[in-house]
Amino acid sequence: MLYALMCEDIPDSLPLRKEARPAHLERLKLLQAEGRLVLAGPFPAVESDDPGAAGFTGSLIVAEFESLDAAQHWADQDPYSLAGVYARVVIKPFKQVFPL
Repeated sequence: MLYALMCEDIPDSLPLRKEARPAHLERLKLLQAEGRLVLAGPFPAVESDDPGAAGFTGSLIVAEFESLDAAQHWADQDPYSLAGVYARVVIKPFKQVFPL
């Protein structure tokens, strides 16, 4: 089943994000290689693809996991979680309707 991982950053998370980003991206690439990643990306703090020093307020990941527990375990082991980037992560089952 698909799950949406809605991740909210701590204030001023940009330095932690920069440090953990390579490992975070590698982990997402593994999900993609397994055909389980639907989409992933950050929420810019300002209306810009490159928010610069404003940084990001969180991330959204939609991916396939065996269960809610498996999605939670994956989120708990994410480099951004381990580095303290996220203040909280909400995970919900997700039903993709579009695109077909």
